[in-house]
Amino acid sequence: MAKPEGRPGPDFAVILNTDSGDGDQGASPGEIERLFTDRDCEVRIFSLRAGGNIADAVSKAIASGAKCVVAAGGDGTICGVAGALVGTGVELGVIPLGTFNYFARGCGIPQEVDEAVDAVCCGTSRPINLGSINGEVFLNNASLGLYAAILARREGIYRKWGRSRLAAYWSVLATMATVHRPLTMRITIDGEVRRDKSPMIFVAVSAYQLDEFGIEGADAIRSGEFAVLLAPNCGRFRLIWKALLIALHGVQEGRDFKLLTGKNVVVETRRSRALVARDGERERMTAPFTFRLLEDAIQLRVPDPEKPTDAAP
Repeated sequence: MAKPEGRPGPDFAVILNTDSGDGDQGASPGEIERLFTDRDCEVRIFSLRAGGNIADAVSKAIASGAKCVVAAGGDGTICGVAGALVGTGVELGVIPLGTFNYFARGCGIPQEVDEAVDAVCCGTSRPINLGSINGEVFLNNASLGLYAAILARREGIYRKWGRSRLAAYWSVLATMATVHRPLTMRITIDGEVRRDKSPMIFVAVSAYQLDEFGIEGADAIRSGEFAVLLAPNCGRFRLIWKALLIALHGVQEGRDFKLLTGKNVVVETRRSRALVARDGERERMTAPFTFRLLEDAIQLRVPDPEKPTDAAP
């Protein structure tokens, strides 16, 4: 994808989170720049540390003339870039550098940096759906309750032991063993109201994670709806057992969780504010919590199905 003569600005701008991942698949700005220039693509790199202003970096990237902004990092970084691109007409590219990379894996984007850059430079684009909660975008899921507490515990474990999948799994068990505070909720889905009590409500817009763990609801997502999962209101030790069942792909709808589906979801709680988890990041939001499905929200660069992934650009 060589740049047409006379076109201003770079072909691509990369928003690089230099703190992403577990240490095994990071990439330096120089290495990423080389991979793009090897493919005759001009690129500008915007390096950020964790907590950096992603929206500001995306604004600068668009102002530089880039027609595709590439998120190089984990799901949180990709979510931040995608949210800043909604409504701009600028495409999203992805170089997965996180611990789990659920979004990239679900979209068929290669996990190797070299192959991911090849997909950005030499692939094609397709529209994708996103979710939003109170106007803030998410790619995979957003939730209230127990999962947000797990993320808070996980950051402390990461600081002590480093980022790894084992540390992430341990944070789940450690939180479930100490935290059990169910939410009393009024849930409205596409106009239908129900009341429930649960330690966690989990709203998924990506089918990949549900397929990965053998959880029902992926078909609803593929048909253009949210999958809304409610954890059972039970004791902490039963919750730990059900978390292990998820890891073993042994959960069943009805027995281990409730599944609801729809495009517009409003959750009201007794608390005026609550901690919300969005694609691995967390923040406090004000109730009510309104989930919207953003159909065909942005264009995503993906591998060209007609081109082998190991072919030369």
